[in-house]
Amino acid sequence: MASKKTQQHDNLQDIESALTKTEQFIEDHQNTIFYVIGAIVLVVVGYLGITRLYVGPREKEAQSQMFMAEQYFEKDSFNLALNGDGNYLGFLDIIDDYGITKQAKLARYYAGLSYLHLGQFQDALDYLGKFKTRDLLLGPTAQGAMGDAYLELGEREKALKQYEKAAAMSENELTTPIYLMKAGTLLESMDEPAKALVHYEKIKNNFANTNEGRMIDKYIARASAGK
Repeated sequence: MASKKTQQHDNLQDIESALTKTEQFIEDHQNTIFYVIGAIVLVVVGYLGITRLYVGPREKEAQSQMFMAEQYFEKDSFNLALNGDGNYLGFLDIIDDYGITKQAKLARYYAGLSYLHLGQFQDALDYLGKFKTRDLLLGPTAQGAMGDAYLELGEREKALKQYEKAAAMSENELTTPIYLMKAGTLLESMDEPAKALVHYEKIKNNFANTNEGRMIDKYIARASAGK
């Protein structure tokens, strides 16, 4: 019993000693601690100020400018979409003028696709390569578009890599079967029917109700015959 009381007393002494050391440390370094806390407060306040007073309004401006560029894109007026019409900015100006906004990031995607449609494939790769997103549809579409650009440039291995990356990036019925099909047909053109068959069978097994799934049997038959 006495041993237990002694142990408790020792524990209390250890706690008191630790508290004393902590108090002493704070007293010895109080100026540094205050500076650090002050710096953290300034960073937080500065971030909130920049977000609310600068970034927020810039986002709205960029969104207003972006609307017309997107309209031109939808109408296949890709030069106007890229460069603007004199009244509204195009995607390239939005990227330059509103670089820290979400709209500027999205403008890289649209700029890349616009250049792809215009046949300027290296420019398409440059802009699509800088587009980063977690969107489950835009991400695969951007990667697949890079595959199209590489294919047009004659770089089939890189195109294949992009198609397979796009297919695996976010499996869904809208984009995955499209890029599995592109990868498969490209592999057939590269005299790799067995590898193409793997992609075709995945479409048949997992995406049978898509457009690609409904016509996949003839591709499977062709690739099987070429093995």
